[in-house]
Amino acid sequence: MKKIAFLTCVLMLGLTLSCNDEVLNKVNPNGVTLDTYFNNDAELIAGVNSVYALVQHNGLVSREWFFTHDLRSDEVATGGGQLETPRAQLLNGVNDAGNSVSNSVWTGWFRVVHRANVVIEAGAAAKPGITDAVRTRVVGEARFLRAWAYYELGTLWGGAPLYTEYAKSVEGSKGRSTQQEVYNLVISDLKAAETALPASYGAADLGRATKAAAQMLLARTYLQLGDYNSAKTELQKIVSSGLYKLVDNYLDLTNEEGEFNAESIFEVVYAPSGGAYNWGGDGDGTAVQEETVRTQEYSAVGWRNLIPSNKILNDYERTSKGDAKSDPRFDMSYWKPGDKFNNGASTMTDDRVQGNTSIVDGQTVKISWRKYSVLYKVDNGFFTSGINMRIMRYADVLLMLAECENEAGNSAAAISLMNQVRARASVGMPPYPTANYPCNNKDEILRALQHERFVELASEQVRNFDILRWRKHKKLKTEPISYFVANKHELLPLPQTEIDNNPNIEQSNQNPGY
Repeated sequence: MKKIAFLTCVLMLGLTLSCNDEVLNKVNPNGVTLDTYFNNDAELIAGVNSVYALVQHNGLVSREWFFTHDLRSDEVATGGGQLETPRAQLLNGVNDAGNSVSNSVWTGWFRVVHRANVVIEAGAAAKPGITDAVRTRVVGEARFLRAWAYYELGTLWGGAPLYTEYAKSVEGSKGRSTQQEVYNLVISDLKAAETALPASYGAADLGRATKAAAQMLLARTYLQLGDYNSAKTELQKIVSSGLYKLVDNYLDLTNEEGEFNAESIFEVVYAPSGGAYNWGGDGDGTAVQEETVRTQEYSAVGWRNLIPSNKILNDYERTSKGDAKSDPRFDMSYWKPGDKFNNGASTMTDDRVQGNTSIVDGQTVKISWRKYSVLYKVDNGFFTSGINMRIMRYADVLLMLAECENEAGNSAAAISLMNQVRARASVGMPPYPTANYPCNNKDEILRALQHERFVELASEQVRNFDILRWRKHKKLKTEPISYFVANKHELLPLPQTEIDNNPNIEQSNQNPGY
């Protein structure tokens, strides 16, 4: 299958440092600067492509981003002693300001902010070679990407330095803004992006941010703020557009063949490169096409660094628990002994699977993540893949909208939206209310909704944000994270390198508990 991927344009945005030596003050006449680049549509598009490339790379969505989210949720457990120390620290809540995994995500998002700011500033310049249509769209993409970066930074770390123009010197370092100020910028950027971005793209541009992507991220931001009415407005725009629908096959949501299907709202694009994964790469260059290492990290035949937690495995509905039907999403989300893989040519056996076991329905068994695992069509002990990471999909829209309707007291609408997700052709779960999930009042509907989000969106980097907002707005009956300490684990610690190197951030600006 041929896929379109973003190749990076390396932008040499050199900084001129002051010096008493006149010779060293001279600017390289052959160097690329903002004054000599971004003269036409192609160069402006290349600029925003370089922002997507950073999102794609090893420090963010290809690896450390999904680890950081999953490790801070209750969906995963350690696969065994092979889990590296920085990841085990996050999983157990003993991470500090030097944690290399979460710090990579902090750094990665600020690099995205920097490049997005370059594109936004370049797009504002009046260059005759840049057409208005391309300028509007590309700046909209850059503002969406900057908003996504700050949504992640603001939600995971709270307040963060706000940069709305690219840093031109070390003296341009910003102090720490509040979480509310970060969200304010996110909302402003997304409203602008919503207006500027197209509803869809042709085949050559799949993977770029669309109007619906901006609307969905805006809804997620409003939910973090507890503004259900504004979130509902944005989600209804997506539903009423008629561009999206649930796909029949649940497996198509995280395999390669189902990319850019009718349910997909935003994906980060990867393409096979024969295993030439860019370990530690910064996302730049065209010599190595970016893949994702997700399948290797989580798959049954692989490193299996993280496995599903017993909690999520036992949250699925089963006839053994008195439910009317066993949820088919269980078999489509996890590998277990006896499963066929490699196009049916191989069988999953315990001797192929290293590490820890799980307890499911009282039985000890080796269970592994199937989502984003390429084992369905290969049998390989080491494999990076070209499976796109689905960042936003329509089922999440329906479930967030159900939460908004429930909050507004519209019980029938909330239940109907949840049942749309359960009625997917390959799932076909009995509609709510059920014996184990009655829906007689707002609290019972919320309990059913929290269950539905848990199993529908398992290990799709949503649960961490759900827990953060439900905790913040007192929507949790019990604390889901076993190690949680109030006034500490709500947020990640600011990286110590940021405190040490930023002259406008002091140790006293560190988050509580660190």
